[in-house]
Amino acid sequence: MARSISTSLPDSVLTLRKICNALIESGELDQAEAERILSANLAADTDQRHALEIVALAAPVSLKSGRSLTLERLTQWLAEWSGQDYYHIDPLKIDVPAAARAMSYAFAQRHGILAVEIGKDVTLIASADPFKKEWEPNLRHVLKTDIRRVVANPEAIRRFTVEFYQLASSVSKAGGNPAAAGGNIHNFEQLLDIGGENPDANDQHVVKIVDWLLQYAYEQRASDIHIEPRRTVSQVRFRIDGVLHNVYEFPEQVGVAVTSRLKILGRLNVAEKRRPQDGRIKTRKPDNSEVELRLATMPTAFGEKMVLRIFDPEVLLKSFEQLGFSREDRERWHDITNRPYGIVLVTGPTGSGKTTTLYSTLKQLATPEVNICTIEDPIEMVEPAFNQMQVQNNIELTFATGVRSLLRQDPDIIMIGEIRDLETAEMAVQAALTGHLVLSSLHTNDSPSAITRMLELGIPPYLIRATLLGVMAQRLIRTLCPHCKAPGPVDDTAWQSLTRPWKAPAPKEIFRPVGCLTCRNTGYLGRAGVYEILQLSGGLIGQINETAELEQLRLKAYKDGMKSLRLSGAQKVAAGETTIEEILRVTPESQR
Repeated sequence: MARSISTSLPDSVLTLRKICNALIESGELDQAEAERILSANLAADTDQRHALEIVALAAPVSLKSGRSLTLERLTQWLAEWSGQDYYHIDPLKIDVPAAARAMSYAFAQRHGILAVEIGKDVTLIASADPFKKEWEPNLRHVLKTDIRRVVANPEAIRRFTVEFYQLASSVSKAGGNPAAAGGNIHNFEQLLDIGGENPDANDQHVVKIVDWLLQYAYEQRASDIHIEPRRTVSQVRFRIDGVLHNVYEFPEQVGVAVTSRLKILGRLNVAEKRRPQDGRIKTRKPDNSEVELRLATMPTAFGEKMVLRIFDPEVLLKSFEQLGFSREDRERWHDITNRPYGIVLVTGPTGSGKTTTLYSTLKQLATPEVNICTIEDPIEMVEPAFNQMQVQNNIELTFATGVRSLLRQDPDIIMIGEIRDLETAEMAVQAALTGHLVLSSLHTNDSPSAITRMLELGIPPYLIRATLLGVMAQRLIRTLCPHCKAPGPVDDTAWQSLTRPWKAPAPKEIFRPVGCLTCRNTGYLGRAGVYEILQLSGGLIGQINETAELEQLRLKAYKDGMKSLRLSGAQKVAAGETTIEEILRVTPESQR
């Protein structure tokens, strides 16, 4: 069929009428629905939008599948109808500088095409007009490679053509004037409007690059942005769902300029490149929502490396269920955190979601009747319901001195960012003994280890027994994409490895990752927590002494109902939320 259509429509632009007729012929629409679309768009042929977009806006339903014909489905249909391959444009997988070099912006725009893969022998060109061929000989002559055509979403082609060429132009112009690219050091912005129409005229190319970088990171659901200097380039990587992805490579001087611009926005010392620095930026996205960014720089062999941690304030609005708590977890955590005084600890490695859990818990506890005070290093998310103070070692404002001053502020609940030393631990204990609820974090592998860590720091066992209410260890696991996950058989060996030593019965089936456009063919979309909640009971409290052994504490905690991280993960596997491999990758081995 594709050949006959191709010969009947030589080098022809697709009109709305041609698309509607083809949809009728292929059995996707009936005559009445096609007439409805045509009559509602009499001037469609002069419309700037592609015919597929006009059909998608009418929201027709396919006669074949009974599903709504979205623009993406219509694009797939067009690819099949024209006999060309369908291509989903994923900007993370495209070499943007190479795509921009393949042809001029004017040529790409005039013909509605975009180079998406550039090889030595073959170049993939995406188009939404599969029968339009007038540009092929010219481009083949310029590229000196063969051309393979693919069909892509016309909206995506239009959008990424503008973004890719604008970015490439900004990088080129910024690189052409390294001295000017360093930024205006007198421009200290408190709020940066992402996607704003009136960027600062000074260093406009660098401003545009930073603007694109942040906006792009938000769209891709990145949790961290890494700007890493190499020998001749600066590499940009995004961490998405816990995994790093290469995004772009800037010329060396452009990478320095981008880092300088971000340092200015974060109120850091631009001239200081020998010492690590920390800062923060508050940004506003085009939808008017605000996002906090925490900056951290580090000197490396090839220059200054920067990492931006992205904190989405919407995470504070999530319920414990959305964070991954099971019903039993919620009940145990509620019992621990709704006490009038005592110490509650959250443990886990960096990036395991401890801060999110602490903020979410405080947000649940925040009422007009209580005074919540925090001491953090640094303040990661600004929340109006809390009174937040930041550690400043240069003026000797440490965690310990911060807690000492907070105690004079008539607090009900105190959050200490992290207990790192004996002095901070002693102040936390003192606060708990004087009738305050203290929440804090520790870096330990599991919940029982927090007790032995407090003993190692030098806190007497009787004070731990008197103040510690509970400990929660946590990890973040990738969750299966709900759009493409598929059921499959259970690997008994892997299941036994996951649930050892409890030997929990295996479910009849589990879900496996497949991969689709929504999850970028990874099979995973988003993350959730797995939790190990240790609630101190009479029997366990009695075992906290100078000779307390970690294994004895852990065994007693299991007997009192604590589920290990792997057992909690096994429940998520059985519920179809994640995979055995993901739990084994993230959680430590259960011991008993």
